[in-house]
Amino acid sequence: MAVARSLRALPSAPELAWIGGHRGLEAGIVPATGIPFSRLALRSLRSAGRDVHVVLDPLRLAASFPQALWRLVRRRPDAIVTSGGYVAIPILAAARLLRIPAVLWEGNVVPGRSVRATARLADVVAVSFEATCATLGVERCYVTGTPIRDPRAIDREAARERLGIPAGPRLLLVFGGSQAVRRFNAAVAGALPRLVERCWVLHVTGEAGYGEMLVARDALPAERRDRYRPFPFLAGEMTAALAASDLVVGRAGSSTLAEAAAFGLPLVCIPYPHAAGHQRANAEAYAATGAARVVDDADFDADALVAAAGLLDDPPAHLAMSAAARGAARPGAADAVARLVLAAATRAAYPPSAEIARLAAGGGAGT
Repeated sequence: MAVARSLRALPSAPELAWIGGHRGLEAGIVPATGIPFSRLALRSLRSAGRDVHVVLDPLRLAASFPQALWRLVRRRPDAIVTSGGYVAIPILAAARLLRIPAVLWEGNVVPGRSVRATARLADVVAVSFEATCATLGVERCYVTGTPIRDPRAIDREAARERLGIPAGPRLLLVFGGSQAVRRFNAAVAGALPRLVERCWVLHVTGEAGYGEMLVARDALPAERRDRYRPFPFLAGEMTAALAASDLVVGRAGSSTLAEAAAFGLPLVCIPYPHAAGHQRANAEAYAATGAARVVDDADFDADALVAAAGLLDDPPAHLAMSAAARGAARPGAADAVARLVLAAATRAAYPPSAEIARLAAGGGAGT
């Protein structure tokens, strides 16, 4: 969606269409933007457990190849951009057959299986971490960073006003993403009385944990209760939450890392321990910049959360991590990927790496 925003901002904005799968958030998000949305037979994410979908997913994948081919023949797009998930396999295969150029973006240090299987079907690959280029071994690979929400959309003062947070207090943002958020909720519940003594807390609980965390808030002393703000999800308000915050505790997905960096926020990241350890590699690479500290998932509890919040009481460390985050940020990543998509669509020469690096660093939109 961030790349779509950049493409739509071009003087001659291209027509956009979206092809997704039958699982994930796409169907609830994309149509609201006005982009035509259609789905293939397969699901957006491959099954990890041993259930009926282990048999059904390969069948859905096989059925999706002719679907993808028909969709591309009918629309005949000038270019394709994909984040390389499971749903991209039939699309990239059909695009190669029809000689439609494709741009693949991968956000993890360690690429997923579907990306490793299809990267050579793309004309150009964009990545968040330089090490990923060597792993994929493709001819054209650019380090763009992770396309994210526009960090310039709101400033700190306006964000705090929107969220009802006073200007002065330090603010801790805690969110665990969509996976294994229960561990985060348990840590917040156990640490809450100690946290609200030192800072305000914004906490994304997930739908399932929201009621429980409301109970935890009501158990706080009346004069401290307003310092804790649980939300089942933030969606459109996440930009405001990031702009208003002083410290983030979250997972190590590429979007979380990129957004924390774009807002100059120190990050304490707790890598999701499954999914082939992709988040562990992301966390270690990002922590090497000095912008983050890493806590193992198994070690993350109430005491670990209180210790993480201790960064708010250490101005030199906080300032150093904030500076490192800004140094690692690529707020123009969406513009950089859009520039590659435009080159693919027009069959123009791909830009030099220096131009893409300038755009990714926020040097202005491409032409």
